[in-house]
Amino acid sequence: MADPLDSPLNYTGKVVIVTGGGRGVGLGITTRFLEAGADVVICGRNEPEALPEAGGRKAEFVAADVRDVEQIGGVIAFAKERFGRVDVLVNNAGGAPEADAATASPRFSESIIRLNLIAPLNFAQAANAVMQEQEGGGVIINIASVSATRPSPGTAAYGAAKAGLLSLTQSLGVEWAPKVRVTAIIAGMIRTELAHLHYGDDEGIAAVGNTVPLERMGEPGDIGDTCLYLASPLASYVSGASVTVHGGGEKPAFLDAAKNKSE
Repeated sequence: MADPLDSPLNYTGKVVIVTGGGRGVGLGITTRFLEAGADVVICGRNEPEALPEAGGRKAEFVAADVRDVEQIGGVIAFAKERFGRVDVLVNNAGGAPEADAATASPRFSESIIRLNLIAPLNFAQAANAVMQEQEGGGVIINIASVSATRPSPGTAAYGAAKAGLLSLTQSLGVEWAPKVRVTAIIAGMIRTELAHLHYGDDEGIAAVGNTVPLERMGEPGDIGDTCLYLASPLASYVSGASVTVHGGGEKPAFLDAAKNKSE
């Protein structure tokens, strides 16, 4: 019988930082790493009411605004002092409220780009400095969005920032090799505790899910599972690449239009 400790998905002794790891997609990622045996440090502007806990382990929390370089340094310093190393960074914190691109203020657009592109770059740079000096290097995973690869009306600055994050992933994958692998996840529609703000009630969420080929919206754990793979030895030859996790994507609108016309 195989020893579970020999599994490539066993993270015992590994140290993982998840930005925005206390809720939503970040909580799904944090939970998966805790279940796999990792020591997990999460950060955010506000401490969650209850720290994520799974597999008999509890995440550590550091208050930090990822848009502030000094506070980023504080998270890295905490992880290194507490656990001695940083093996994985998941740049998950991000998002954007809906805004009309024609009337959005320059300050608003700059803040969205700072959160979704500049902050991950700064955090990755700080983590890389540690990873390059430690045995085994490390892995950086950037959480992007399908908004980076298709039109993003209502969240144009967000889509542009996430597109930049995919480009950044490719460049850093070259610059920081071979000790540090850099990857990205292009996430589709994910059902979180805030899904009702975008998709309405349960009936609306189910209707949206039915537009996806796999007939459901993604769950935070789906992104967490992909992170486990990308940070593991199973993905040892994956760097500078993006993995799309969207249930098959969006059905082409012209198919429904053509069907309706023929009926």
